[in-house]
Amino acid sequence: MEKYPGYLRKPFYYETDKMGIIHHSNYIRWFEEARVDALSFMNCPFEKIEADGIMIPVLGVSCEYKEMVRFGDEVLIQPIVTKYTGTRLDFEYRVYNGDRLVTTGTSQHCFMSYETNRLVQLRKTHPALHELFLEYYETTKEDL
Repeated sequence: MEKYPGYLRKPFYYETDKMGIIHHSNYIRWFEEARVDALSFMNCPFEKIEADGIMIPVLGVSCEYKEMVRFGDEVLIQPIVTKYTGTRLDFEYRVYNGDRLVTTGTSQHCFMSYETNRLVQLRKTHPALHELFLEYYETTKEDL
């Protein structure tokens, strides 16, 4: 699998506070945008995963702000898989403004069936999807 180049994002004005700085709550949304974009890059859009009866709920999320991002900046968000077990998927995010690391974060997820609301083991229930996530994990873990 080709390495994912990251998600480029120009902040919108409505995402700022009175000082023109991006409000802290928006970074969590950006992390999700980067995850969804990475899935599209993998040729496995979120809509396809949901159509296959799989949901990927968020179990936890964290964010650490190192420098401010302002309206007019352009950031690159790198979602890196730090853990993949077939039932669990954990990400680390690195947000760059140019070559400066400005924000880091994490999110933890699991795979569940829409039909049963129970955990699924992708290796057994969706082997092609399992291989895709495993391959993405292998291409990003070198960035850790």
